[in-house]
Amino acid sequence: MAPLAVTLGDPAGIGPEIVAKAWSVRDAQGLSPFFAIGDARAITSCPIVPITSVAEAITAFSLGLPIFDVPASASPIAGQPTLESAESALAALMRGVDVVRDGQASALVTGPVSKSQLYHIGFIHPGQTEFIAERCAVHPDQAAMLLAGPGLKVVPVTIHMSLSAAISALSTARIVTQGRILAHGLIRDFGIASPRIAVAGLNPHAGEDGALGDEERLIIAPAIAQLQQVGIDATGPYPPDSLFTPRMRETYDAALCMYHDQALIPIKALHVDDGVNMTLGLPIIRTSPDHGTAFGIAGKNEADPGAMIAAIKMAASAAQMRARAHNG
Repeated sequence: MAPLAVTLGDPAGIGPEIVAKAWSVRDAQGLSPFFAIGDARAITSCPIVPITSVAEAITAFSLGLPIFDVPASASPIAGQPTLESAESALAALMRGVDVVRDGQASALVTGPVSKSQLYHIGFIHPGQTEFIAERCAVHPDQAAMLLAGPGLKVVPVTIHMSLSAAISALSTARIVTQGRILAHGLIRDFGIASPRIAVAGLNPHAGEDGALGDEERLIIAPAIAQLQQVGIDATGPYPPDSLFTPRMRETYDAALCMYHDQALIPIKALHVDDGVNMTLGLPIIRTSPDHGTAFGIAGKNEADPGAMIAAIKMAASAAQMRARAHNG
C-alpha cells in the first residue's frame, strides 16, 4: 500500500507537534508509513528526512519523519498565526489533495488550519472539507462530514451555518442524500455490510407528535421512508436527548443529525482526544483530527496526539478496505 500523506496544517498551530509525536510512537501504535507536507522548520521534536518524491517516503520513514517542505515566506512562530503561515497551510493542503488524487499516496490526513487566517488570504470555502471536495470535482452537497470515535459515529445533515439557517436549509432531499452517502461510506470504508442508521429529530422530544414542531412529520419521516425504500436500514426520528445514551448507541452504527452542534456535542463529549473527522463521498480518503489549531498551547509540548494518531489509523484502515474491495 502507498504511504499516507499528512499535512501539517497551520505551521503556527499544534499540527506539526502532533504529527511529530505520531511519528515518534509509530511502532508502538502500529502506524502505517506516512509522510508530512508543510513547513519543515515547524518540526522541532523529531528527526526529519526531506523528500522530493513520494517513492522516498517508505524507506525514509524508519529514519525520520519524511517531509515535503512547503516553507512559508516567513519562518513560522508557534502560537502566532500569520498570513504567511496560512499560505503555507493552503499550499500544503493543495499538494496533499493532488498526490492522493493522483494515486501516489493512499489517503490524506489533514492537520488543523485557521479558517479566519485562510479567509484573509482569499480562501472562500467554509472549511477544508468543502475545499477538498471541490478539488476532487465533487459538489459539496455530495460529500458528508463524518465524525467518528470508538463509541460513536455521527453525520450532521447541515454543517457550517447558523441554527436558523440550518432549520431553513433542512429538507427531505438533503437528509436522503446525506443518508445515502453515510450508508455507502460505512460499507466502503468501514466494512459494515448492512449499516444501521439512526436519524435524529430536530425538535425536543422529536416534535412530540407535532406539539413541539412539525419538521419530523413533514421533512424527516419522509426522508427515512425514502432511505428504507432503497434498502437502507434507517430508523427514527429519535428524540435527540436520548439518542446518544450508552444503551441507544448499541442499536445503531451511525447517527444522522440535523445540525452541526447536535452531532458535534456528543462526539466531542465522548471523543475529544481521539475523535476523527472523515469526509465521505469523495474519490479519495480524507481524515483529520477533530480539533483545531490550539494556538494557545502551540510550541509548549502540551498537545495530545491522540486524535492525529486515530486519524492516521482510520485513513490507513479505509485505504486497506478499499484496496481489498478493488482486488477482490
